[in-house]
Amino acid sequence: MVSRLAIAALLLPVVVGCSKDRNGNEAKREMNDKAEATKPTIDVMAVAQGDICVTKGALVPGKLAVDTPTFRAVGLGTSGDAVALDFTYRGHSTDSRALASGQMRRQLGLKLRAANGCNLVYVMWRLDPKPALEISIKVNPGMSTHAECGANGYTKLKKPTYHTAVPALLDGEKHVLQAEIVGDELFAWIDGSLAWRGDLPAEAKSMSGPSGFRSDNLMYDVKTFSAPPGHTAGDKPHCVQSDEDDGG
Repeated sequence: MVSRLAIAALLLPVVVGCSKDRNGNEAKREMNDKAEATKPTIDVMAVAQGDICVTKGALVPGKLAVDTPTFRAVGLGTSGDAVALDFTYRGHSTDSRALASGQMRRQLGLKLRAANGCNLVYVMWRLDPKPALEISIKVNPGMSTHAECGANGYTKLKKPTYHTAVPALLDGEKHVLQAEIVGDELFAWIDGSLAWRGDLPAEAKSMSGPSGFRSDNLMYDVKTFSAPPGHTAGDKPHCVQSDEDDGG
């Protein structure tokens, strides 16, 4: 006959294991709850259509909408520490075009501290090969044009302190993609929920420039493009077309 003491000894590891699993799940839930409670801290304002400087591609005539394979824009007089894009996805652009790197990619994203096409921070909602939020910094000291830097200088940030799955973009769906830089950290939200949080490399500290947005091979309507003001009306820069054609 097996004694009660022997039975208790057999059951003890199982009980302890359940306790560890329960504690692990509780810690994970606590982390997720904190992420859900993390909200933007920098106020953004809608940028007037006349202050949206399209540096590559074009808006649909008479509309705040994009249907071009390569689109790049910044908000004149904005700060590059925060940005939000409220949009309705409409599918693939009528025409398609590969990136400067040769890759064919469908993506839409935000630009922060966009000094120029060679030095800035990107928050990109990629659709290929599967939906994902990719954060990268492009650094090319002393360079400012595509002719100088091309598709060089990219560093993808692969070790966030928090990230979550990203939904696919479906025709007719409305979304808000938002990001901000606070201290040395970057935060990104999709539809009000934190989707990515992580540290930026040291090179980002010295970057300064407006906020913006970009897309490749997508069609969408823009409800609002928002950012914090960075200049007074008197010193607002002029819109200058560029040869910006990022490879990322």
